Amino acid sequence: METDTVHVYAETPRLVLRSWKPDDLEVFASLNADSEVMRHFPAPLSFEETKAFYDRIQDEFRRVGYGLYAVELKSTGRFIGYVGLHAFNFDVPFAPGVEIGWRLAAAYHRQGYAPEAATAVLSVAKSLGLRKLFSFTALANTPSERVMQKIGMRRTDEFDHPAIADGHPLKRHVLYTIDL
Repeated sequence: METDTVHVYAETPRLVLRSWKPDDLEVFASLNADSEVMRHFPAPLSFEETKAFYDRIQDEFRRVGYGLYAVELKSTGRFIGYVGLHAFNFDVPFAPGVEIGWRLAAAYHRQGYAPEAATAVLSVAKSLGLRKLFSFTALANTPSERVMQKIGMRRTDEFDHPAIADGHPLKRHVLYTIDL
């Protein structure tokens, strides 16, 4: 939620999961434009696409009271990406539902930050009264799948993502779930 007051939703030994600050947008745009970060998505995002995504994140907080939390390093105060919750309802048999997802800047991959933050988000989700979370990613995205496994999710299915064109290498997705 974008306000003058920063709301902290959760803390871990190394991270703060908080509301978004206007200053996060520039770093978020750089992260979304990075081909390494976006390698398991159809394409990197332009600044305009990132701004629209940022606005949707803010709107979700206003509408449902939760969303994709900004992740900040405690040691530096630096914004490094997001980990959080997203209500989804697209054309798949398991919709509607709430997804747990993450996207961190490449410099912060393979350091345990995603599972650390995602574990905290599981606690937040439970405190919100959510009973089940989903997570999904392209089959090729084994790093994200490992995060799902590390936080106790179980692989339950595969599906073709309806927003990705037939024949695209990212069309096929894995689906993980966890009961809270």
